[in-house]
Amino acid sequence: MNTEIREQEQYVHFHGAEFKGKILMVASSPTVSEQTGWPVGFWSAELTHPLQVFQEAGYEVELASTEGGKIEMDGYSNPTDESGYAAHDVITLGYMQQNWFNAMLENTKRLSEVNTNDYDAIFLVGGQAPMYTFRNNEALQQLFANFYENNKPSAVVCHATTLLLDAKTSDGELLVKDKTWTGFANAEEDFADTAVGMKIQPYRIEDEARKIAGTTFKVASPFASYAIEDGNLITGQQQNSGHAVAKMVVEQLNR
Repeated sequence: MNTEIREQEQYVHFHGAEFKGKILMVASSPTVSEQTGWPVGFWSAELTHPLQVFQEAGYEVELASTEGGKIEMDGYSNPTDESGYAAHDVITLGYMQQNWFNAMLENTKRLSEVNTNDYDAIFLVGGQAPMYTFRNNEALQQLFANFYENNKPSAVVCHATTLLLDAKTSDGELLVKDKTWTGFANAEEDFADTAVGMKIQPYRIEDEARKIAGTTFKVASPFASYAIEDGNLITGQQQNSGHAVAKMVVEQLNR
């Protein structure tokens, strides 16, 4: 009987080893949903799952937010929330036991304090708040475009992709012009709206993206891990895609 031998080796960062570089993650500051009246923030798995990938790959991570200071996770994304929606998320639960992680959430940088030259890549964390705090945010658009135009891996996941509806490069063109990308799907919005019995979001990313000429917006099956790499623009469909997006970022950095 013939068998195929497969071997796989992958670097895993060990305690005390020197970092390979530094990655900036950007999350939303807390706000209140105009649709639901809920307090909203970042989706925890979209921060913690990529964070684990980056740390295991040997990259230091710094966290910024739209206003700086303390950030809050969306309630449904908290694995200890009574809804039980994210109770399976043991990665987030593990990070929540770490004092340094909680301190990082308490003390995020303001966007104005960020120097693009200090980082090798950028990763925008989604959640419910970015639909308000990332959309039309010129400071964040410029920061992201600076990373992108300097050929650094520039990643966005889930509702954070709302930034790409308006973000432009220095020549005034939409950053997604001639690009293929993804973001939160209409089918997923339908699921969420049905689950809570109301319209959650003020607009839908898929609807808005499909109005843009000269770009290709794609979605996969609802809540599948789905990521697209088009040059140094890397996008993920929703909260289950953060790990895949982060892996693409690391692969680009390791080339």
